[in-house]
Amino acid sequence: MAPRNFSHVTEFILVGVSDIPELQVPLFFVFLVIYLLTATGNLGIITLTTVDSRLQTPMYFFLRHLAVINFGNSTVIAPKMLVNFLVSKKTTLYYECATQLGGFLVFIVAEIFMLAVMAYDRYVAICNPLLYMVVVSRRVCLLLVSLTYFYGFCTAIVVSSCVFSVSYCSSKTINHFYCDNVPLLALSCSDTYLPETVVFISAATNLFFSMSIVLVSYFNIVLSILRIRSAEGRKKAFSTCASHMMAVTVFYGTLLFMYLQPQTNHSLDTDKMASVFYTLVIPMLNPLIYSLRNKDVKDALKRFMKNPCNSFKSL
Repeated sequence: MAPRNFSHVTEFILVGVSDIPELQVPLFFVFLVIYLLTATGNLGIITLTTVDSRLQTPMYFFLRHLAVINFGNSTVIAPKMLVNFLVSKKTTLYYECATQLGGFLVFIVAEIFMLAVMAYDRYVAICNPLLYMVVVSRRVCLLLVSLTYFYGFCTAIVVSSCVFSVSYCSSKTINHFYCDNVPLLALSCSDTYLPETVVFISAATNLFFSMSIVLVSYFNIVLSILRIRSAEGRKKAFSTCASHMMAVTVFYGTLLFMYLQPQTNHSLDTDKMASVFYTLVIPMLNPLIYSLRNKDVKDALKRFMKNPCNSFKSL
């Protein structure tokens, strides 16, 4: 029986977004602004959709949880990243790294399927409006959101356990700004076939099923909109899903750019730039996408700004 491999590494070194010393302070302020905007925007969405009585529909219930996921994902990544811009020794402890990877996987997988759930919600709202509150009932909403978080948690446990089941010996410099699957496995001094297979199957399966739900939902939505005879009716139907379509396009476009690159052009540096986008930039953009194009959210913000105390009393 072969002896079990044990990791000899107690900490890792994160290269960060850039290893150029002159860029560390400017990048710190850039990403600090991005994180503050992300926190403000997503906490704002969570607050408005919780306290405003006119935003208590399934669509805003799912939007609230997308904001929770976006805030969680950026908070798992950004604080450690910001600290590393200002210190010379950019280290992360072994178990700290494993925890960060697990947290990232929980939220990124949850986001993938929350977007699919929101696409299904828009499909029912446009294609079966009379049955909307029956099909997407409060119980169904809670079930869909609970399953999304539960599946994200299960995926994180399985994948991160596989990644940290291999041995890490002398090499401990991670070419990334957080602990991610691929750059971690690149450092292993043992066989990585099993964890690489698990990571690939998990990513491919998640993308395939979530994108299938989104594409089928929007295919039926487009068909329903085309059947509407009046231009005003088509415009109103399209406006209810325009924000979500934009968010889905940006998110899946980034993931597909990363995973569908030709192997000859693929590099960890390219992955790093794509990761900046879907871990930090997209969570900042989503509140803007859903609020600037949404009259209900803008009206709710105005009501809240006029009388915030009254909004909390209504809870």
